[in-house]
Amino acid sequence: MRTVVGASHARTDAGRKRRGNEDAFVCRPPLFAIADGMGGAQAGEVASALAAEALTDVPVDGGGERRIVELIREANRRVHERASTDAATTGMGTTITVALVEEDGHVAFGHVGDSRAYRLRADGFEQLTDDHSLVAELVRRGELSPAEAEVHPQRSVITRALGTDPSIDVDTFSKDALPGDLFLLCSDGLSDMLDGGTIESILRAHRSDLAEASRALVQAANRAGGEDNITAVLFEIAEDTAAPEPDEKTREAVPSRPEDEDTLHPEDHVVPPPPAPSAVDTMVAPVEAMPPPAPAEPSAHDEEELEEATFARKALALAVIVALCALIVVLVIWGLAR
Repeated sequence: MRTVVGASHARTDAGRKRRGNEDAFVCRPPLFAIADGMGGAQAGEVASALAAEALTDVPVDGGGERRIVELIREANRRVHERASTDAATTGMGTTITVALVEEDGHVAFGHVGDSRAYRLRADGFEQLTDDHSLVAELVRRGELSPAEAEVHPQRSVITRALGTDPSIDVDTFSKDALPGDLFLLCSDGLSDMLDGGTIESILRAHRSDLAEASRALVQAANRAGGEDNITAVLFEIAEDTAAPEPDEKTREAVPSRPEDEDTLHPEDHVVPPPPAPSAVDTMVAPVEAMPPPAPAEPSAHDEEELEEATFARKALALAVIVALCALIVVLVIWGLAR
């Protein structure tokens, strides 16, 4: 069965503490991405925008993890080139998390930085990406607990970003996608403000309306402090309801019905009769095209019967007149005799 993207929606907000918004996103099924810029002044906004443009400048029609690596490396080249040639953007960079929905039942991911990807299913909620950040490295080494990492003062320090070096190491992986799965890509302005349980509960409460779900996530992050820009990109996997078209081999393999077969052999030199007009052909024929039936000519037998009937009617009328006259004569004689 083909993997099909259902509804999708993206929302971004500057938050409560930042004047500008350095987040950028891509929401163009089957490609989705989030980029969180850094660098001060307007440089972070430039970096994230360049990265997003690199993903959308060329059509993406599959290719999986390999294609995602190509796109992210091109984004890194553009950001690094700009930072190297424009003094106002020196040192800028951006995170990036990319998702590409494949038709084979998988979603391919590419990831650099601390923007995250999550998957919501009926039976669970899972963070798919590992942060490339200082506190995440400390947690992986066992030097910090997850709870301590959430409040650590250096939790926003990232260890990998696009644009800071000519080459970039991209984490890639693929996850299976089932109808009903909901995926979330977000910047750390959301994930730093809300823990996983809160994000899950908001998504489940608004599962049928992704626009409302994204609005609720942004509102919750702002209520929690809104310390950074907040961006959420949501997309779901839907049922593939389109009936598959049979290919040429399938069409050739379909047996014909016996009534459709021509039983006349070419060597018989027999021309098949023309097909009978269909009911539709009969119905659409114009009424005025059918001439009215001509009156029938009378036969000799009919004329003889007509003459006999006419004679009988005349004889009856004469007999009635004679009887009336006789009655009148009788009455007159009887009256005179009195």
